[in-house]
Amino acid sequence: MNIEAVINFLSTQGADFGLKILGALAAWIVGRWLISMVVRAFGAALAAGRKVDATLANYLKSILGVVLNIVLVLAILDIFGVKTTSFAALLAGAGLAIGTAWGGLLTHFAAGVFMQVLRPFKVGDFVQAGGVTGTVHELGLFGTTIITPDNVLTIVGNNKVFSDSIQNFSALPHRRVDCTAKVANSVDPVDAIARLKAAVAAIPNVKADPAPDVDLLQFTPEGPLLAVRPYTHTDHYWQVYFDTHRAIVATFGSAGYPVPETPLAPRNR
Repeated sequence: MNIEAVINFLSTQGADFGLKILGALAAWIVGRWLISMVVRAFGAALAAGRKVDATLANYLKSILGVVLNIVLVLAILDIFGVKTTSFAALLAGAGLAIGTAWGGLLTHFAAGVFMQVLRPFKVGDFVQAGGVTGTVHELGLFGTTIITPDNVLTIVGNNKVFSDSIQNFSALPHRRVDCTAKVANSVDPVDAIARLKAAVAAIPNVKADPAPDVDLLQFTPEGPLLAVRPYTHTDHYWQVYFDTHRAIVATFGSAGYPVPETPLAPRNR
């Protein structure tokens, strides 16, 4: 009986059903191609206008892509005779299940919208967000893409970013580099501070205003500990950080300072 039903279906409606499948495949391929072209053209128009920054432009492109893909799916369903009214009724019936399953995604989407309005950072900023530190690569519909200093592409959910503390290291014109230097007890700390101030000020990309801070931080059994804190732009942070340590070693070496030694603990007799 089943075989006869299949044969009867193929002989009466098989050709029409096959044409519908071919039409749906063609519509999907052509539709996806057109959507990609429209999204690219939309992005190019935003970039040409220069009134919308990269963060908002990528976000708007993502929204446009999602909307157009939904329209494409509805059009393909219409090819098979599924009317949009029936589809809407189906979605309404499954609304509770969909809302429960997609609840997390919707919170990420809502957080992304709020971040677009409040603008705590933009593409290209160096930030710490959602427990991840790096350069913002993209702010998407549901997640923020960050490239960490060790060149790892990391995606953090927008809700995690928005609900946690955000540090934007690129928001201000300069940033302080924190280093320390220890001298032996026999070394005059005033002389060491004067030498370090001159050496650190000569490091490339160190700002003259504010001037580098070099001062006594604390006393230790091995000798005084000095705070060495130059200021620089975020783009040059690590270069100044490493150059400062090299300058400390070179300055103390040329001055002939002895290496701080840990005092021996007294022996119990």
